[in-house]
Amino acid sequence: MPPLDLDDFDRRILRLLQQDATLSTQDLAQAVGLSPSPCWRRVRRMQEAGLISGQVALVNRAALGLSALAYIHVTLIDHTEASIARFNDFVQRHPQIVECATITGADDYMLKVVAEGPEALEHFLMREMLALGLVRSSTTHFALRQVKLTTALPV
Repeated sequence: MPPLDLDDFDRRILRLLQQDATLSTQDLAQAVGLSPSPCWRRVRRMQEAGLISGQVALVNRAALGLSALAYIHVTLIDHTEASIARFNDFVQRHPQIVECATITGADDYMLKVVAEGPEALEHFLMREMLALGLVRSSTTHFALRQVKLTTALPV
């Protein structure tokens, strides 16, 4: 799919929606200098093109009691289709894994995991992830403090 051709209005709309997706069409239009109808059409076009794929509420993990944040590098025992499918399924089924990427280098995956604390994270690692029998090695990096957290992409 070729990228959507965006002009300055589209980019301003995207920047504002990434900051606050609850803006009304009227407020959004006023902020970017358009009338509501053209603004709505632009948003709709970006949604239909898949550029805007959804709207969510960003929840404060610490306020939920999820004080532990860790990045886990994982290397699988083998790279068979069955092993990869099983590990990917495991990732999809566990809500404490909030991000997962396949990566280059010595490891196969990098997971971003949240938990109530170190003990809960250890339980996840030992009793769930390593118990799969698919992981050759894992390295866990605890985040001490998040210096930056954003979901906004540079537009």
